[in-house]
Amino acid sequence: MNVYTNQPVIRLGFIPLTDCAPLVIAQEKGWFRKHGLAVELVREPSWANIRDKVALGLLDGGHMLAPMPLAATLGLGGLNRAIVTALSLDLNGSAITLAKALWQQMLQIDPQAGATPLAAAAALRGVIERRRTAGAPLLVFAAVFPYSMHNYLLRAWLAAGGIDPDADIRLIFVPPPLMVDNLASRRIDGFSVGEPWNHRAVDLGIGRIAAASCEVWNNHPEKVLGVSADWARRNPETHAALIGAIIEAGRWLDEPANRAEAARIVAAAPFVNAPEEIVALSLTGRLKPGDDEPVRALPAFNVFHRCAANFPWVSHAEWMLLQMVRWGQLDADIDIPFVAARVYRPDVYRKAALALGLACPAIDRKTEGMHAAPWTLTEANGPIAMGPDLFIDGATFDPAAIDTALTYARPGQMPPQRAQARIP
Repeated sequence: MNVYTNQPVIRLGFIPLTDCAPLVIAQEKGWFRKHGLAVELVREPSWANIRDKVALGLLDGGHMLAPMPLAATLGLGGLNRAIVTALSLDLNGSAITLAKALWQQMLQIDPQAGATPLAAAAALRGVIERRRTAGAPLLVFAAVFPYSMHNYLLRAWLAAGGIDPDADIRLIFVPPPLMVDNLASRRIDGFSVGEPWNHRAVDLGIGRIAAASCEVWNNHPEKVLGVSADWARRNPETHAALIGAIIEAGRWLDEPANRAEAARIVAAAPFVNAPEEIVALSLTGRLKPGDDEPVRALPAFNVFHRCAANFPWVSHAEWMLLQMVRWGQLDADIDIPFVAARVYRPDVYRKAALALGLACPAIDRKTEGMHAAPWTLTEANGPIAMGPDLFIDGATFDPAAIDTALTYARPGQMPPQRAQARIP
């Protein structure tokens, strides 16, 4: 039992990734305890494990891919259980890494392939065209889960370079901790995954980072705290306390002076179990693209609190649902605003954030792709400093024009039966 509230201990699942840091820091630095909670962090081997255990009540909640609560609520790829999120854990934090041998082929196409992520995608297209002419098999890329920002941002990067993710490559799904082994054994030619696994591939001399995810969509949503809708209804005060504790952990994490200590804690065996110096790269805002290349500053690599990082934007959920339609995971008839507003719960977040005296957005949706530089959100109870939000292809996303955005959907690649929003 929870010795602070006489309630059961809260069990939260996590995957060994750098961005499990808000949960780990909330535990290790005492913020769960401060908010009257006893929490057990449970390391899981895959995203499907976390989803299914939360759905079945074996976990109370967990570290989830931002699109996972949406997919689970719609019954996509597994159990049909309503899962909600009222807290974003972070922005950015992942990357696209290619096998070093593939990168060398790209440099033959364009010696400046490393100049920008867009140049890298164009060079990759050249390699794919050369392989097609030679009758070589399709290159194999891996993302962590079908319903993940990793999948959608990998597709966005490929598409920006003129590559069709469904025809020009073969895309498979591999749990994050297994990515490096699959690249080393040449079962895959590249992957899209969270840290520290991109830099681990670089450190081992087998991979080259082609793009950090913030270079594909700057300040994109990444992970969330997901709980079952039933658990959230039964435990509103506990849910609010959980959100408050993790917000405080994220605020601590975004203090630059704390990042080195955070890397030491998160890298430890019970959590990520990776070399501290590798975990520290992204956490201290650095990117090392290749083992023979210099480190460069990338301050936005991991964002845990600033730029309203913890706010669960309904418009982010709408963008993700649109990607599900675009790439054939959902029928275009899905009611995107309805589903997004049932799963992403800014109203719950606001209660917890305001109790901490934090500035909080007064709106649930915002346009993306409009800001090349830092800007200020004024539609809030206090000004909030925000970051750039550009897409690699120069696109914009206006949540007020969902019907127009649905023209991105490609008829003929829809599943035979559309998902129904069976939401309690």
